[in-house]
Amino acid sequence: MNPNIHDMAVRLLEAAENRQRFIVALAGPPGAGKSFLSEWLCRELNERAPGIAAVVPMDGYHLDNAILEPLGQLPIKGAPETFDPDGLRHDLERIRRADRTVAVPVFDRPLDLARAGGCLITLEHRLVIVEGNYLLLDRDPWRELHSLFDMTLFLEVADEVLEARLIQRWLGMGQDQQGAVDKARNKDMLNARLIKRESVAPDLYWR
Repeated sequence: MNPNIHDMAVRLLEAAENRQRFIVALAGPPGAGKSFLSEWLCRELNERAPGIAAVVPMDGYHLDNAILEPLGQLPIKGAPETFDPDGLRHDLERIRRADRTVAVPVFDRPLDLARAGGCLITLEHRLVIVEGNYLLLDRDPWRELHSLFDMTLFLEVADEVLEARLIQRWLGMGQDQQGAVDKARNKDMLNARLIKRESVAPDLYWR
């Protein structure tokens, strides 16, 4: 299905009507546009119902480089095992209870680290969009997240489009052409194929 951003905002508002809290998972491979679309969707929602929506980025739950380096996992940063899904689940359970403000971390891409308490999910935020690569991954401990979502969306993007976007992302972060191609093909695209292959079916594929 290919609803535009305005139609999607209306659809989510209707689904969340009369709900104290409604949590939407927006999943997809790296380079699919999750961050961009989740922020755009959040703005659209808040234009229609001021203050109703907020975004929780899964990237805030990256393990720190100081942890990954001794484990030999720094070269594969971004793979499922380099995140803290239990921490994400704990925060989503707190958000689900809707009884107090919850501080969540956000990832600072230029600094390559997560900033604790970078975003506050308040009681006013009845519609929370969680965006990330592995939200629908069909393996433990990621499966434990699935029951916390009221609606699940998956961004479908062709591999060749993903690869081109990822190369441009690495170039924008200062990599030379060969380094950007290598990281996109031999790191990001491995994760992208895993996500496409091993994620559970969402409520809606968003193309």
